[in-house]
Amino acid sequence: MKKSCLLISFLFVALSLPAQQPYWWGAVVGLGHEQPYTDMPEFDLSRQDANNQIAPLFLSSEGEYMWNNDAFSFSAVEGQIISSVALEKVKAGNTLREAYMAAQSKYFPASGLLPDTLFFTHPQYNTWIELMYNQNQEDILRYAHSIIDNGFPTGVLMIDDNWQRYYGNFKFKAERFTDAKAMIDELHSLGFKVMVWICPFVSPDSPEYRFLADKGYLLRNPDGGIAILNWWNGYSACYDLTNPEAADYFVGVLREAQAQYGIDGFKLDAGDNNCYASAPILAYDNNATTVDHTVSWAKIGLQFPFNEYRACWKMGGQPLVQRLGDKDYSWEAVRSLIPQMCVAGLLGYAYACPDMVGGGQFTAFLNINENEFDQALIVRSAQVHALMPMMQFSVAPWRILSEENLAIVRQAANLHKQFGPYIMKYAHHAAATGEPIVRCMEYQFPHQGFALVNDQFMLGDKYLVAPVVTTQLSREVKLPKGVWRDEQGKRYKGGKTYKIDVPLSRLPYFERIK
Repeated sequence: MKKSCLLISFLFVALSLPAQQPYWWGAVVGLGHEQPYTDMPEFDLSRQDANNQIAPLFLSSEGEYMWNNDAFSFSAVEGQIISSVALEKVKAGNTLREAYMAAQSKYFPASGLLPDTLFFTHPQYNTWIELMYNQNQEDILRYAHSIIDNGFPTGVLMIDDNWQRYYGNFKFKAERFTDAKAMIDELHSLGFKVMVWICPFVSPDSPEYRFLADKGYLLRNPDGGIAILNWWNGYSACYDLTNPEAADYFVGVLREAQAQYGIDGFKLDAGDNNCYASAPILAYDNNATTVDHTVSWAKIGLQFPFNEYRACWKMGGQPLVQRLGDKDYSWEAVRSLIPQMCVAGLLGYAYACPDMVGGGQFTAFLNINENEFDQALIVRSAQVHALMPMMQFSVAPWRILSEENLAIVRQAANLHKQFGPYIMKYAHHAAATGEPIVRCMEYQFPHQGFALVNDQFMLGDKYLVAPVVTTQLSREVKLPKGVWRDEQGKRYKGGKTYKIDVPLSRLPYFERIK
């Protein structure tokens, strides 16, 4: 029986380290900017996910990994990982890459499968920041036409929360969508694939609630009644997806919605472990813990090539699109994107997107006048996205940027499309081998002094990408040994650090040529 999330008191065991202490990464994507770990307060993987993907894995720069099948609490003191349970510790080699490859092959091997290739080759667009809870046919079509009118590539378009009548129902609101099927047909004709936001929750006292309760498809209280869970949109019942019949029924309902409207796939939100920890619950699987419910929700997405998740547990290597958690509109958030994407790769989540350009936390945009936006922040955020595996817009750049800055962001979107074949090469490589697409510098160039470099990354084997993530117009770039050529054609001898000028219009990246 799994007991890791039921522990009341914890026996903390300091894991022994060699005389030369290694650097450690892992466990929590949303804490990537804190890694490699130095000092960190206790974090409970059964009740916290930092708004992102998690896994019971730590990896070291010296080729070691530590793993436990169940969720646990941990902290870090002076770079040393302290866990509430004994972790399996394995010396797999001498590098971070060797530690990762050994752990992934044992615990989350590559599936050989990919999400739809459009995610990698074209940008994504999400209606959340522009419309928030006012999703409606007229404004969605206006947003889609504006993408094309402003010279941005088409791609995946995601219709976000509140398109549906209520939670647990998958029909468009008639008062906001005069003809949802015609809207999606038009979006398809414009060149978009269309996804809609969904969650596992069900509004109480709805027809769906009564039907699902009668069938035994909802999570229950210990007294046998239907559990009402507290999540960020209120209090709701929740599908019990540990029940195979309930999961099959849920997938069937989604397929009916696809057939009725022509929907291509789903943004599957709200599977966080803390949602399941908000009240005592019983499930079809009596041994299910909070994170097991997160896994059950993630498995729904395996039925749909067009999918997206923001929270996951032990689903590395699977053909699921992962997005970093909603970021504030801030420079601090921009600086967190690269290290968090690197940790996503180290936990097996290779098919990932660095949130939304400029941030996905809608409250940060509510009280900002269009003339008050820090346009440089939006531009630099777009440049970080451009050479990531995926790129997603939400706030409309054409609404908030000058013509000059809009042209720079448009260039970033088209650069992402230009790199599509290269990104796809490494997406296929990830599917076959489990190796990350985005790689932290220590992973690719071990023991060359890159462990603490978290503002540049490798895209596959060939390209070192060094976006600016501050307000400065210059930056230092540390190049590994070899010969490198930047995007302007200038050659550099590696093994050195260079200070380069980076005007707002420039995204520095370096091709390894020797």
